[in-house]
Amino acid sequence: MDAAIGLVKAGMWHFSFAETIMTYAYYPGCTLKNKAEDLDFYARESAQILGFELSEIPEWQCCGGTYPLSKQEVAPKLSSVRALACAESQNKKIVTLCSACYNVLKQVNNDIKTDSSIKEKANNYLKDDNISYEGNTEVLHYLEVLRDEIGWEKVKSAVAKANGGDIKNSPFYNKKIGAYYGCLLLRPSKVMQFDDPENPEIIEDFIKAIGGVPVIYSERNECCGAYTVFEDKKISEGRAEKILCNAKDFGAEIMVTSCPLCLYNLAKNRRASSPDIVYFTRLLAQALGIRRA
Repeated sequence: MDAAIGLVKAGMWHFSFAETIMTYAYYPGCTLKNKAEDLDFYARESAQILGFELSEIPEWQCCGGTYPLSKQEVAPKLSSVRALACAESQNKKIVTLCSACYNVLKQVNNDIKTDSSIKEKANNYLKDDNISYEGNTEVLHYLEVLRDEIGWEKVKSAVAKANGGDIKNSPFYNKKIGAYYGCLLLRPSKVMQFDDPENPEIIEDFIKAIGGVPVIYSERNECCGAYTVFEDKKISEGRAEKILCNAKDFGAEIMVTSCPLCLYNLAKNRRASSPDIVYFTRLLAQALGIRRA
């Protein structure tokens, strides 16, 4: 990505709906600090407009990208525990954008809360660094902040204000947009508790808030197969093609996701006639008049 950044906002203004800026401990994850740093940029700038701040956790480490296959494996969970402990020490909720990071942080947090042996082992590993985690941090996805703490009506009002006071001027007004959830946001549902695992609505509500028209299609909750690419890329290619064709058949002009890996896999395998694949923070920033010059 181009590192030379010039921020241009509609009218070069900031505004906030909140009298007090809410601050969250922010875990960006590896992808959003490297190959997809523009998506991190859009999230931070959109947050400022909507009245909250992302305070990056110092010296955070990669979460590993996948939750360990063996629940009793503690070492692969330590980077997540460090981040959770940092947020706890600041008395802040922790927020991430990446579906994979969210899944790992949420599951590791659940382990600490529900399994005293894992909690004890993790804290024993980290005690030499003077780190101890009691399990008090709440893990949120950025979309949950928009839904539960900012509210969709405020997002919609911000989009309208950024577009001359009328949501009809949004670049996404009446655009047919399909949400792609994939697997990591929703499963395991008892732990994630993000939305209804069979009939989620949060991304559809996001689409409405930026002026778009949600497209419901049958493959929106299915895995894109990105994790299989190193073993057999034909699996991921076949899964991506099925998802893209399904979204197109139901009329989607754009597809929106919150998983950088899904974004890469779907974009890599899309055809010229397939819907565009866009990360949700890019859509939000464009709707709010934010862009990088």
